[in-house]
Amino acid sequence: MEPEPWRGLEVAHPTRMSLVLRNPHSVLAILETRPQDILEIHLPSSQVQKTWSQVRSSALDVGLRVNETPEGGRRANPGRSGSASASVKSRKPVPLEHLFSNVSENSIWLALDGVQDPQNLGSIFRTAAFFGLGGMLLTRRRSAPLSETVYDVASGGIEHVPFCVETNLSRALDFAKERGLWILGTSDRADASLGTIERDRPWLLLLGSEDRGLRRLSEEKCDAVCRIPSIGKVGSLNVSVAAAIFIHKLSS
Repeated sequence: MEPEPWRGLEVAHPTRMSLVLRNPHSVLAILETRPQDILEIHLPSSQVQKTWSQVRSSALDVGLRVNETPEGGRRANPGRSGSASASVKSRKPVPLEHLFSNVSENSIWLALDGVQDPQNLGSIFRTAAFFGLGGMLLTRRRSAPLSETVYDVASGGIEHVPFCVETNLSRALDFAKERGLWILGTSDRADASLGTIERDRPWLLLLGSEDRGLRRLSEEKCDAVCRIPSIGKVGSLNVSVAAAIFIHKLSS
């Protein structure tokens, strides 16, 4: 695997935590990218699923100890909810100036204005990693923290998407514009549909919160605002589903 250019640019962060992860795909991704941040791995002494076996092999390959624990008479569920787990350090964000240091003609970036559900945030990270987005801009307030749930739902996606966490979203969006990005907002109230957006420039896709969408000040920063037109009886989509549709369209 080729090392991403942003590796090594992460900065110390006051909210860096120790997390207990139960998705083996999340743990494998950390073993591949930053094994020094694995604190402990616990596996049941009984048989575990194939992916946890891969975790054991990868950990031993990099010289990490794997603690095997008896089940104490309980039947183990060898999946995410079983006794298999890993304690890891949370990932460091990158500085804002490094997040947008590699803007190319058709690159896609993502900013979240107050996504508060950790399941949604994890799903968005997974989608961003799947499509190879340039990076994600998160806010420190009114947003879901990067918790164990986010890491496990992302299924390794957090390890492959550079991100920064900023207090002032408005200022960060101005900085993105200075680096050559165009801001594409999303709103159910927009006149333009997603199909009218041209892929002739680098876009920073801006998604709002689950309940209120984009804040007014955030929407004012946008160069364009669009929506996914509904053809059924439901007028809106879950934010993580909408993110996947927007990103796929902009990538195609």
